[in-house]
Amino acid sequence: MDQRFDVTERFADGAQYIAGRLRQGGSEATHPVVDPATGERVFSYRLAGPADVDAAVAAAGAALPEWAGATPGERSDALHRFAAVLTERAEDLARAESSQCGKPIKLSTEFDVPGTIDNTAFFAGAARQLEGKAAAEYSGDHTSYIRREPIGVVGSVAPWNYPLQMAAWKVLPAIAAGNTIVLKPAELTPLTSLMFAQAATEAGIPDGVVNVVSGTGPEAGEHLVSHPGVAMTSFTGSTAVGKRVAALATATVKRVHLELGGKAPFVVFDDADLEAAAHGAVAGALINTGQDCTAATRAYVQRPLYDAFIAAVADLMETVRLGDPFDPHTDLGPLVSHAQRDRVAGFVERARGYATVVTGGAAPGGDLARGAYYRPTLITGAPQDSEIVQSEIFGPVLAVLPFDGDDEGIALANDTPYGLAASAWSRDVYRTGRASREIRAGCVWINDHIPIISEMPHGGVRASGFGKDMSAYSFEEYTQVKHVMLDNTAVVRKDWHRTVFGDRQT
Repeated sequence: MDQRFDVTERFADGAQYIAGRLRQGGSEATHPVVDPATGERVFSYRLAGPADVDAAVAAAGAALPEWAGATPGERSDALHRFAAVLTERAEDLARAESSQCGKPIKLSTEFDVPGTIDNTAFFAGAARQLEGKAAAEYSGDHTSYIRREPIGVVGSVAPWNYPLQMAAWKVLPAIAAGNTIVLKPAELTPLTSLMFAQAATEAGIPDGVVNVVSGTGPEAGEHLVSHPGVAMTSFTGSTAVGKRVAALATATVKRVHLELGGKAPFVVFDDADLEAAAHGAVAGALINTGQDCTAATRAYVQRPLYDAFIAAVADLMETVRLGDPFDPHTDLGPLVSHAQRDRVAGFVERARGYATVVTGGAAPGGDLARGAYYRPTLITGAPQDSEIVQSEIFGPVLAVLPFDGDDEGIALANDTPYGLAASAWSRDVYRTGRASREIRAGCVWINDHIPIISEMPHGGVRASGFGKDMSAYSFEEYTQVKHVMLDNTAVVRKDWHRTVFGDRQT
């Protein structure tokens, strides 16, 4: 039975969500939502223009005083209701996500949707747990305490690889802390971001707290980031676009949170469990068809295990089942678009000039040929400074390189501009401890690769950006700290006044 999501009726009123209502975009241009498994257009909508962004920012600004003034308990209750509504809508959310992204339905139903619901439930609790320094008399004569206050209207730009989860990662910490938000999803994949915002309204979150503008980056995104009514911007996407976002935001003195590209190393020491490492590499490289900034993209394997690791990974890749995303047995769906498939294929074709394609390296034929599919691909023999090792591919491609000593393995792991995630594989706790300390990344997994949990932060260093999504640490991004200092003496003339006029009182 075809479980694809029927979009047209659901979004007949438009693909913009402003002040609690769907509306048509103000741009004359339209954009399709294409099923990447078939290449068929499933929906077309009018894009947001600058006027839509202005309206969304105005709605968020109007909603801010009431929402920021709500008690943490009131915001928490609303987020608990939000999680309950998402749970009721779980099946629709999963079908919509698979329809617009090509994700295997088992990934949508077992990872994307439950992860989003869990994240919502987590922030329902975290809304009541804002932390600050203990109130005390640090000067002796005054009591000081810290207030954590919302920043204001947040303008966020999310990517197309995890549309629902990225909407949650942007929206939830922002509104849990008392901010309001305007979210711009990727124009390829707006559906579940809109459904997420609708669920917020159904849960009783006031109109204007969560708004969605579906438009292009140059027109809607840049206007949002540079908007004078926006106090903070949060962006997830490529490092190149992140630099542009930072420049626009800095020009208007906004706080900036950037979660950018990655090129995660997968370091296998010679005492690792070979079978576990091979399974971890295939799963870590191919999740979401490799369209994951934390995906295992370059494996460094100590030479005694190198040949066996390559053979095991190649064998496992051959077992991965490409197919219809709505077939529950499908392991690997299409890439998000034919353009993305062609981009990935370009990397592999260029690599043939300096490396060996062990398996994969082609789009499948037959019934899958009309979709944006690409076979799991394993590459060996690439130099460390080559494009396939250094650049973010965002597809089902794993490059494997050998190393000799531990120093070399860690040095190679650090030898790209990125620093989002990494993993180290060894039975030796001292080896893995060293790797966790010395690999420069926002997350280092030990003997696993890819799991995330709501209670722990996600974010990178270096060219992978700065700031944290998820966890209570994300409140550092979405709150501003205010110091309040109260005089306890009732003395009219304070001793320090003598530095301005007069002498010390005796």
